This record gives sequence, C-alpha cells and structure tokens, in this order.
Amino acid sequence: MGVYSGKVVHGRVEVRGVLLPEGTKVTILFPHDEEEEDDFWVSPEMQDELDESIAQADRGEGIPAEVVLAELRARTQALRAGAKN
Repeated sequence: MGVYSGKVVHGRVEVRGVLLPEGTKVTILFPHDEEEEDDFWVSPEMQDELDESIAQADRGEGIPAEVVLAELRARTQALRAGAKN
C-alpha cells in the first residue's frame, strides 16, 4: 500500500515519480475547493507508520468501530455533563 499525489490530465490521474502497474486499484481523494493545489506529502516515517497500521488492521488487530464510537459517545456525554455544572 502506498500514498501518492497526482493530477488529472486529460481525464486520467497521473502520479509523479511512480509508475503503477496496469490494473492497479486506487482510491482517490480530492479537495472540494478546485483552487486548492496543495500536494499531499507523507514523510518516509509516516509512510512506514501507515503501512504498519494497515498491516495491523489486516491482521485483525484493530479496535472495532462500535467500541470506538461507544467510547467517543461516553466521553462526549461526560464533557457535556461537566459543562452544565
């Protein structure tokens, strides 16, 4: 898995400095503001961390979304209760 920046040219996504094999499946994120032209760059250290996180998820070592959402709800309720006092 890799994270790359690219640009649409003549209706096709071109990625600088990388030749992806024909048929490679990709996910594309793009800004809603068409004038925003900032590239998305990831340091080698962050890329390693992302790759390890993906590998952990592939091994089933992640936290289920239901658990994370329940914890966030509990924290939000606690914060709201504290704000009322």
